Amino acid sequence: MVDHRSVDVGGIRLAYQVSGPPEAPPLVLLHALGEDAADWDVVAPVLARSWRVYALDLRGHGRSDWPGDYSLQLMRDDVLGFLDALALDRVNLMGHSMGGIVAYLFAGEYPRRVDRLVLEDVPVPRPREQSTPIRPDGKLTFDWEMVLAVRRQVDTPDPEWLESLGKITAETLAVAGGPGSHVPQEGIAELARRVPQGRVVAIPAGHLIHNAQPTVFVDVVLRFLQPSLQADDELPLRNE
Repeated sequence: MVDHRSVDVGGIRLAYQVSGPPEAPPLVLLHALGEDAADWDVVAPVLARSWRVYALDLRGHGRSDWPGDYSLQLMRDDVLGFLDALALDRVNLMGHSMGGIVAYLFAGEYPRRVDRLVLEDVPVPRPREQSTPIRPDGKLTFDWEMVLAVRRQVDTPDPEWLESLGKITAETLAVAGGPGSHVPQEGIAELARRVPQGRVVAIPAGHLIHNAQPTVFVDVVLRFLQPSLQADDELPLRNE
């Protein structure tokens, strides 16, 4: 069962979905640019068998507020406010693409708050060729001004972001999408090297790994989050 809730964080309403046993350890999911909490629906039910799963709509997305003020650092601090509001002291954190950037910024700034960190096809913070995105037609489920602000930061990241990777104390798994992804895979490998307890695994499914290969993705993530699992353990990977 999934509950749809919201919480006020510094005057910003953040919507989120929560599922799983209330007494289970917390796992927070951060979506990619232009997505929302529902993007995790294909894998969240399986994860919720072992974890209390919190999937956020980051600011400017979905049912959360669209305040007009956007940056990846503000999203990072929204996550802090969210954890404080729900009295979640230490969590496991997983982010896809943009959500992964928010996740590693959070883990570097607030290392005590993160136990284990999963980064799904997340680029290393190095400058890249800038381009102007084209607004899709029709009504959007996200604020287009947010897209422009975030793209500027991803194209020309703060140099301190690269250094902040070395401040992450959480055991970290970088999941790379392989040659079918638009994210440079050598950059994902570099990101994992820069995190003191980082490692990388490739699932050749393209950028949308958890949607394209949900069974393999969940298998990899659960074995990382639950290191007591043995290689021959059977996991309940399919949502029955």
